[in-house]
Amino acid sequence: MKLLLTILSTILICSQFTNSLRILAVFPLNGRSHWIMAESVLTSLAKRGHKVDAITHFPLKDPPPNYRDISLEGSTQTMVNYMKASNISKINAQDFKFLTDITGHKICQLMEFPTLKEVIDNPPKDPPYDLVIVEVFMMPCYLAFGRHLNVPMVAMMTANFQEWFSDIIGTPHNPAYMPSLFSSYDQRMTFWERLMNTFQTNMVSLQLNYYLSEQEVYLKKYFGLNATIAELYGDISIMLINSHHSLNGISPKIPSLIDIGGVHVKNDSTPLPSDLQKWLDESTHGCIFFTFGSMVRIETFPDPLLRTFYKVFEKLAPVRVLMKVAKKEDLLPGLPKNVMIKSWFPQVPILKHKNTKAFLTHGGLLGAQEAIYFGIPLIGIPLFGDQHNNLQIVAKKHIGVTLGSVENVNEETLSNAINTILYNDTYRTNMKKLSQLFKDRPMSPVDTAIFWVEYVGRHGNILQSPVLHLNWWQRNLLDVYGFILACVALILYVAFVLIRKLKNCLLGHTHCHKKGGKSSNSKKNK
Repeated sequence: MKLLLTILSTILICSQFTNSLRILAVFPLNGRSHWIMAESVLTSLAKRGHKVDAITHFPLKDPPPNYRDISLEGSTQTMVNYMKASNISKINAQDFKFLTDITGHKICQLMEFPTLKEVIDNPPKDPPYDLVIVEVFMMPCYLAFGRHLNVPMVAMMTANFQEWFSDIIGTPHNPAYMPSLFSSYDQRMTFWERLMNTFQTNMVSLQLNYYLSEQEVYLKKYFGLNATIAELYGDISIMLINSHHSLNGISPKIPSLIDIGGVHVKNDSTPLPSDLQKWLDESTHGCIFFTFGSMVRIETFPDPLLRTFYKVFEKLAPVRVLMKVAKKEDLLPGLPKNVMIKSWFPQVPILKHKNTKAFLTHGGLLGAQEAIYFGIPLIGIPLFGDQHNNLQIVAKKHIGVTLGSVENVNEETLSNAINTILYNDTYRTNMKKLSQLFKDRPMSPVDTAIFWVEYVGRHGNILQSPVLHLNWWQRNLLDVYGFILACVALILYVAFVLIRKLKNCLLGHTHCHKKGGKSSNSKKNK
């Protein structure tokens, strides 16, 4: 019996090995919030027996077997706790040239970094890569890896689907009910909102696709490819998207767009540090978790705003507050006694704790999904990007309140928002219902991602939209409509000519008949 079990185990291991994929994962953006989603998928793939080489700024301290970091540490300035309040206004101004320079061109230039250049110039051949997973954001130059290695490519989007990708990957996008990523609208818009959303959607798409097309210079320089950025998007086999219909609404998607929203949420038994555990256990009147994410430094905001936070938090006592502050030495003095600050908090264990009653947030998608998973209502102060849209959805679903912008924060508005969430059970009840919807799936987000990655490994590019093989006028049926209009015009013209000829003939016959009658009468009179 033992011999039989040994043989079966050996067969299973060998089967797993022979069916495993060698995967190159390319995540060159130095943003912790962008990496969190990727880390969950890539480590899970490695645990399933696939060999994963990950190009990243965030090498793992304890990687699983089959996982190897190709580290970009030191290649560029870290984006963790780097953003000051003064940087936010420029991003909110929707300066897309600035955005594509910082998160596009500068990221493409990392191809000069030795570890990354080595992968490009000397990819492994024994065995070679079977698949590439690439983040799509503002650096489509990295999509060249699929063509360079001649393997299928999986794209990963760490936000909800972004409208400027719709035409180039062949999926429908209707601004009548699909809000722009940079808007604050939901799916039910007034006429004026639909008008503005249509204008914004098209302007964003035109500008971003124009600036992103400038990265074609890197395709030639580093890969020797004569290709356009649009052509590289056409190489994508599937796209894994950080969205779910319970939060982001219903929209048409081609089969190659796979929703895996919440893939990063790990409902495990990770313990809290002892000081945090004690603080939360003793927060019997409730605790509010306050963070602006991994990038933004709260302590750099103007003193009047920080004093507003202090005054409101102090009045909340005995309710407590956990507040993320990157550098406490830069923080305005006078912190209330019911507030604990740290440069980092384990977010999931805090949101899981029974005494956590509210999440004061900038509206980042990952944090919002974690709050939804654990049923914690939100108090939102959006800063930039998709945060306005995320928090508008939160407000419309009555799972939280939003102050609209940091400029709207004062003692009255902030106090009202916090008290509404703490003492109006409607928001917590609605959040619990949404949490059930968010978690009710045929497969977990991780299993969904792994299935479709393996599917591409088995079958290649069979889920691509046929729209990719059509020109823009063919996609919009302009040639068909033009032909129909030409046919209608021709039929109308022929009908017009026939009617005119018939009219002339009839009128001419009558005229001839009358002339003939007059001639006969004149002869008789003679």
